[in-house]
Amino acid sequence: MELSKIIANYVKVTSYDRLPEEVVDFTKQCILDYFGSAIAGSEEEPIRIIDAYVSEMGGSQQATLITGGKTSVTQAAFVNGASSHIVELDDIHKASIIHAATVVIPAAFAIAEWKHLSGKALITAIAIGYEVCYRIGEAVTPSHYYYWHNTATCGNFGAAAAVAKLLDLNEEQIIHALGSAGTQAAGLWEFIEDGAMSKQLHPGKAAMNGVISSLLAEKGFTGARKILEGNRGFFNAMSENYDESLITKGLGEQFKIMENGFKIHASCRHTHHAMDLMINLKKKKAIEVESIQKVVVKTYQVALNITDNNNPITEYAAKFSIQFCTALALVKGEGGLNAFNEKTLWDQNVRSVMEKVEVQVDPTIDKNYPEKWGAIIEVILKTGEKITMETDFPKGDPENPVTRENLIAKFLELSKGLPTVESESIVNLVMTLETRESVDDIMKFFQEMPLLEKSNYLS
Repeated sequence: MELSKIIANYVKVTSYDRLPEEVVDFTKQCILDYFGSAIAGSEEEPIRIIDAYVSEMGGSQQATLITGGKTSVTQAAFVNGASSHIVELDDIHKASIIHAATVVIPAAFAIAEWKHLSGKALITAIAIGYEVCYRIGEAVTPSHYYYWHNTATCGNFGAAAAVAKLLDLNEEQIIHALGSAGTQAAGLWEFIEDGAMSKQLHPGKAAMNGVISSLLAEKGFTGARKILEGNRGFFNAMSENYDESLITKGLGEQFKIMENGFKIHASCRHTHHAMDLMINLKKKKAIEVESIQKVVVKTYQVALNITDNNNPITEYAAKFSIQFCTALALVKGEGGLNAFNEKTLWDQNVRSVMEKVEVQVDPTIDKNYPEKWGAIIEVILKTGEKITMETDFPKGDPENPVTRENLIAKFLELSKGLPTVESESIVNLVMTLETRESVDDIMKFFQEMPLLEKSNYLS
């Protein structure tokens, strides 16, 4: 049977009543975590530029922008997806290496708001969207990840599936929506070389693509029926080694959203294992910078492919430097949103330790990736003392979880730009989403926000 047909059937038959209570509760936590990142990123320069572009293009007043005001559903998904991926605190699934929230949730919210759909419908669609993109991501990982940004490529499918569910498409229409989503899949890692804003374009466009694909399918627009496994389909074109059995294994019997991880450090997830270890060391033992001879970080190859940068010169590049993040965590004992700034970027103590950080691939850790995102760190002092630490799972992974209360506190910290009463209201509304007849009560908080100053970005 065609894989798209199997996925389409899953999307069609999965209802809110089939979701276990823990899946409903966890999905709401993912939604709250998404909003925190989206709010925190809404005034960053790349989002200001995208928001200005959207304002210039115009659009029907269908869905709310995280930056204030309303626009078309496609453009709302674009802005709101991009906004949630910039402060590097959005969720992550280690087996597929996908940040699903930044793609699936903005697409689903845009449609749910436009169509005045219920909280139950939204929760169901989001859980389905996570399931679909995670399974496709797992099938092509890890070889796909070297050139392709999984959130951008596989995220198209998740967004399309979520929107298809909300639009109540039939199986044939869902197959075509997946075909159109897959043919638009793109997102190259080359942006990492110079810190280009393409990283924000990726999830925004993937969310937008998912909306477009399902809206077109609703009107009879056709897409490739074998977009995944076809001879010139997604798998063959974009992965050296793929396992299509992962698409169907346990489908409908488990909910992969429960495998989702949450970030507590505002940097690339591939730096978090090292940061956890350094912060724990900082809490247990006072180490003078001058006493350090060398810090050795042993981890998996992919972490080095993405984060091996021993001289970041911008704040954003620092978030993708395992050397900088290791040093920052050891010196400052933190790695949250406010830990990365121009001051810490050039902090002499951080730079001094960074110069002493050596990174290596550990064969055992590399073999266990991506099931485990592990690291071993050796801090060697000038006295000859060697402190060795290791971890298999960064904080926030299901095996090393954060609590619901942790996520609420994280949201309140990231949403400090809003009045406290509004932030607390959003928490309450999201956490009781299944009782809501529409999502309007949540989105109204953003409709009246002062619009960003766009004049400097209009040509």
